Order: sequence, then C-alpha cells, then structure tokens
Amino acid sequence: MSAVHADRESVVRDGRPVDARSYASAILNILDDAAEEKAQLADTQRAALNILDDFSDEKARLAHVQKAILNILEDFDVEKNKVEQINREMAAEIAERKEAEEGLRQANAAADAANRELEAFSYSVAHDLRAPLRSMDGFSNALLEDYGDQVGAEGKTYLTNVRDAAQQMAQLIDDLLALSRVSRAELRRERIDLAGIARSVLARLQTMDPDRSVQAVIPEEVIASGDPRLLGIVMENLIGNAWKFTSQKPRARIELGHRPEAGRSVYFVHDNGAGFDMAYVQKLFGVFQRLHSAIEFEGTGIGLVTVQRIIHRHGGTVWAEGEVGHGATISFTLEEAT
Repeated sequence: MSAVHADRESVVRDGRPVDARSYASAILNILDDAAEEKAQLADTQRAALNILDDFSDEKARLAHVQKAILNILEDFDVEKNKVEQINREMAAEIAERKEAEEGLRQANAAADAANRELEAFSYSVAHDLRAPLRSMDGFSNALLEDYGDQVGAEGKTYLTNVRDAAQQMAQLIDDLLALSRVSRAELRRERIDLAGIARSVLARLQTMDPDRSVQAVIPEEVIASGDPRLLGIVMENLIGNAWKFTSQKPRARIELGHRPEAGRSVYFVHDNGAGFDMAYVQKLFGVFQRLHSAIEFEGTGIGLVTVQRIIHRHGGTVWAEGEVGHGATISFTLEEAT
C-alpha cells in the first residue's frame, strides 16, 4: 500500500517522495486520456448504433427482397401451370390434327380410288352404250339405202328419226364423259389469250358452215390466267352456242370482251340470237335443261353445265343474261393470278 503525503513541495508515494506538480500533471494526463477514451467509446457506441440502424434497414430490405422473391416464385408457379396447360392443350390439338390429317389422307385415297373406279365404269358404260347405238344407226341407214322404196315415205321418216335419236344419244354420252373428265382433270394455270382461242373456234365453225355470214367482234387479245385446255372447252361451248343460237339471224353478231368490275376482270360472250326468258335463267346451268326445243336448235343441254364446272374449278363464277329475240350474254370471272 502506498502512503501519500501531500504538501506544498512533495508527495510521498510508495515510500518515495514525488514532486507534486509532476504527479498532478500525470493525473491530468490520465484524466485527459480517460476523457478521450470516453469520447472514443461514445463515438464507437454511436458507430455501433449506426451499424445497427443500417443493419435494421438492410434487414427490412432483405425482408422485402424475400417477399418479392416469394411473389416471383408464386408467379412462376402460376405461369408454369399455364405453360403446362398450354402444352397439354397443344399436345391434344396436335393429336387431333394428326388424326384429322390421317382421316383426310384416307378420305383422299378413297376418293382417288372411287374416281378411278368411276372413270373405268364411265368408259365401260360408254363403250357398252355406243355399241347398240352404232347398230341402231347402221341398220337404220342400211334399211334406208337398201329398202327405202319398200318402206315408203312414212317409213323413211321413222328410220330417219331412229338414226337422229341414236346419234343424239351418242353425242349425249360423249358430252357426259367430257363433263366427267373436266371435273377430275388436273388444273394447270398459265397465261392464255382467250381472243386467240375464240378466233380459232369461229374459223372452225365457219369452215363447217361456209354459207353463214357472222360479224365477229373480238379484241386483239383478251388475257386470262387458267388451264389452256379447260378454258379452250369454255370458249368452244360459249362461241359454239352463240353461233348456234344466231343461226336464224340474217345479220348475226358474236362478241367476245372483258371489262373491270369490282376490282376483278369479267369476261363475256354476247350474241344477238334467239335469247331466252330471264324467268328461266337458272335452268341454263342444269344438266339436260334446255330453253329451246331440239327442233329449233340441236344440243344436249350439257354445254353450259360443263362451262360452269370449269369456271368453278378456276375459282370464278358464271352467269347469264338475255332477252327473247334479242340475244344473250354469258359472263364469267376467274380467280386472279397471284
């Protein structure tokens, strides 16, 4: 234990005299150091509090982040479920589509087989029907040539009618076969000139009937897009009909033309022939439907049906306008070339 005696001049500590001023200075230094340590401790406490405050803020932010992550995970689960549902629906749709495609393939195969059978049947029937018709026509002609004097005028008329009916039936068979072929023929599109086809048809008709005088109004060219063979059949039927139904006109006129209408090209064949009553216009495009008797104008009533079938196959439409005694106009459109 130290004994401290303080007086003016000295202080005794641990049995040794110490200068009082030095001792007081040391104590003051110690106190100053303690004050500094206290200040440093206060600063440290404040820093620690600030760190704790920052930690609380970070903790709150972390909590928000965790909530956000949980929300994202929940949304992810929802979206995942949606994707899985979509995948299931797509798988079902693909399966249905494959099934439909397979069904369509089988249907096409069946249709192709049926078409082949129908074609074979048609030609077989046509051949079998032509044979007796040729016999009827041949034997009737033989009777007329060899026994005409014996059957008399009335008998000759009967035999002539038999021959005409046989020939008409043969033509009907040919027209029906042609109609069947245009329905099944492969469609080949290219740029063609309808005016050139019409001139060729008219030239052939004029050769067959050179005594007729027909005014033909045909532009230099009428360009269309379609199958050359099938549209050639269209021109043959339309120009042929116009030629036939103007046969009783002293100044016959046949016109081929085209015009723009509602953003598409309309092609037409017009004549100033017998015409027809518009009340029966729908009959024009029916099989075996005729608006004139065979005595007035020959024909089978299949020509315009064939035209309609071809135009429909080209994605177009066909219609007729006419007036009794003032001619007719057959108009049609074709699917525009892309």
